[in-house]
Amino acid sequence: MQLVFTGKNFVVSDRVKEYVEKKMGKLDRYLPVQEARVEISQEKTKSANDRNIVQVTVRTDGVILRAEDRSQAIYGSIDAVVDKIHRQIVRYKGKKVDRRHGHGKNSRPDLSLEMPELDQEVMESIANEPQREIVRVKRFLMNPMTEEEAVEQMELLEHNFFVFFNANVGRINVLYRRDDDNYGLLDPELS
Repeated sequence: MQLVFTGKNFVVSDRVKEYVEKKMGKLDRYLPVQEARVEISQEKTKSANDRNIVQVTVRTDGVILRAEDRSQAIYGSIDAVVDKIHRQIVRYKGKKVDRRHGHGKNSRPDLSLEMPELDQEVMESIANEPQREIVRVKRFLMNPMTEEEAVEQMELLEHNFFVFFNANVGRINVLYRRDDDNYGLLDPELS
């Protein structure tokens, strides 16, 4: 597994890198991880509890897992993020096993197959999650527009996201409002 470290307003020390490598090294047992990106940043916030942010993005065989944690202690955030990634692996592998065995909606996945070791309470909460379904499909006509026009249209609709055909790049993009009241743009490319 290739680990890529990034620090924003934070210098990632060798000690922190070793700690992350130790924690993340176990992920290869459960999924063939190609790359893991670890971003550690510090922000000036009113609350010291939200100052340190650790974000991990794991790429594996067409699946992307992402987790983020904010806390006062970097090591605590690292532990919490790795736990979140483990839960996502359990959920992903449980659904994969469930599909392979042809189980229905109400069946429980066999969570014992090479899964991360988690508390029994966490395993039960994941196993008892309701099956989610697509309950509504919305079709709409799409006119090509620029990113600026998409921002204007999203604001007029008072939505938090907007799907549009980006005339500048010739692809469908998703514009969304971020927590800091700025905008983000998703521009997918086929792999």
